[in-house]
Amino acid sequence: MELTPINLRDPGEIERASSAFARSSNGGLIVTAAPIATAHRDLIITLAARHKLCAVYNLRFFVTAGGLISYGTDVYDLYRRAAGYIDRVLKGEKPSDLPVQAPIKFETVVNIKTAKALGITMPVSLLTRADDLIE
Repeated sequence: MELTPINLRDPGEIERASSAFARSSNGGLIVTAAPIATAHRDLIITLAARHKLCAVYNLRFFVTAGGLISYGTDVYDLYRRAAGYIDRVLKGEKPSDLPVQAPIKFETVVNIKTAKALGITMPVSLLTRADDLIE
């Protein structure tokens, strides 16, 4: 596997990179957590579909918007845990005394409709392990 990182600065660069990945054999996308990727979510998803690129995203909302698959932290779990920290601070604990916590809950979301449009048959083992299937 060859990894080609790109900096997503503007829509033109995103389009050029998507076209280049589509020309390579078995090209695909791994969209990491970046504000610019979130800002251009619809463009990235549209280009991946147009070029028939498999794309993995870091958050569920990419998949609910038409992306293929996501694997990343469960954002709602992070919010729930943050509420516990707020409660502790409001009860008098110093924020500097609270331990730093890493995410502990991750989720996999698969968009079945997008997989069919791309001509991909998802392995049953992946579908049964997914936290959510979008149809």
